[in-house]
Amino acid sequence: MSGKPELSFRQIWNMSLGFLGIQFAFGLQTANVSRIFQTLGADMQQIPVLWVAAPITGLLMQPLIGYASDHTWGRFGRRRPYFLGGAILTTLALLAMPNSPALWVAAVMLWVMNASVNISMEPFRAFVADQLPTSQRPLGFALQSFFIGVGGVLSSILPWALARLGVTNVAPAGHIPDTVRIAFYSGGAVMLAAVTWTVLTTREYPPERLHAFSDSLPAHADADVSRAWRPGLAMLAAGAAAVFVIWHFSLAAQLYLLAGGLAAAGALYLWLSRTRSPGMTRQVMTDLYGMPGPMRRLAWVQFFSWFAMFALWLYATPAVTSVQFGSSNPLSVAYNAGANWADVLSGAYSGFAVLAALVIPLMVRAAGLRWSHVINLAAAALGLISFVWIRNPDWLLLSMLGVGFGWASILSLPYTLLADNLPAQKMGVYMGMFNFFITIPQILAASVLGVLLHAFFGNQPVYGLVLGGVSLLIAGLCTLRVAEPGTGALAAGVSAQQT
Repeated sequence: MSGKPELSFRQIWNMSLGFLGIQFAFGLQTANVSRIFQTLGADMQQIPVLWVAAPITGLLMQPLIGYASDHTWGRFGRRRPYFLGGAILTTLALLAMPNSPALWVAAVMLWVMNASVNISMEPFRAFVADQLPTSQRPLGFALQSFFIGVGGVLSSILPWALARLGVTNVAPAGHIPDTVRIAFYSGGAVMLAAVTWTVLTTREYPPERLHAFSDSLPAHADADVSRAWRPGLAMLAAGAAAVFVIWHFSLAAQLYLLAGGLAAAGALYLWLSRTRSPGMTRQVMTDLYGMPGPMRRLAWVQFFSWFAMFALWLYATPAVTSVQFGSSNPLSVAYNAGANWADVLSGAYSGFAVLAALVIPLMVRAAGLRWSHVINLAAAALGLISFVWIRNPDWLLLSMLGVGFGWASILSLPYTLLADNLPAQKMGVYMGMFNFFITIPQILAASVLGVLLHAFFGNQPVYGLVLGGVSLLIAGLCTLRVAEPGTGALAAGVSAQQT
């Protein structure tokens, strides 16, 4: 029995290139959807609720797509059919989104776009672990992070660049500016081309050969789920109590989403403790209940980190347009200039993340993993909080430097810690479950941020970024509770990842 053979740099490059298309589509979404919603008439309290389709879609689809790809094998391989199918659907959604005639249509298109992106994106993480030996996995994740940065930069600055070239940046009421429409059309082309390149230039190991490699961890025995009713009952009761409180005190309707999600999770755990069904849902829930230790230790770090990132995506555009450009009117020249600058800032933090990737290995060697992550998260927190007092929009580029370092750390270090602790047979489903700690905080943010801004901050969107900064500081504190692995080995792995 031998380990997986090493691949050439060109082969690893080809297998990672598809992430350029995925991030291009995702970057267009995060930088422009709030702008599209406001242009179509959404007010500040509606934006978080309209965005909630994104995390809910990920929460439902990522483990299911991961499980399905774990159990797929055919003419086109194991993961690649999902790459290509998702790319085609995402391209169609990108073409349709900027032509939405009404707010509800744009909200539906956001759901379709997220579902499609998740079909492509989720198997990509498992694809790296499938194809590469342990020694090359850091490089594989590094190239994915590289393409995430490049795709984020290009997609974010595209509307601004088109405006500089003379493309119309202002449109009549109820219409999307040409800069945004052309950017989305370009994103569809990049998405389809990049993913198709990966599909055509890569091959996959058949399942029996993949599982026979000596560096593939064996699947552990399923957890004993007979006591799953205990957390299930607690969550169901808490969800029911929350529904009553929301109704009794006439709280914001979007809070029902959070309460309902908690109750639904409790019901699933109760069902798990009683059912003997051999189906996919039971297996996914069993794996969730018995998830590996490293996932549990990283859960809170991911939770607060991604709560902050969702706050940034929700409120960066309205914060910049209202504070630095002095307009909340989507029909005004000042608003649309500010929205384009927010796109530039989004591209800037993606670009700084590429720079940060070169520095993080040095930080790990000097301070260890935990403190390196704490420092990066603190820099990102300061960057978000600084929006409240900076008035010159150019200085926000300095804020994005801190956010870029935090973003690079969030994207790379948790996956580096996790990948080598997962069995090959369940790589897809566990990578999907790891994203629970990404999607659940986004659902929470969509449910409560609008309520908090309305209740305490006069609906001023810049304070959504301040709350995101506070969340990053909490994530840093949670990082100190994660067990520190051997610093020397980790530093070497991260260094290889960023080379």
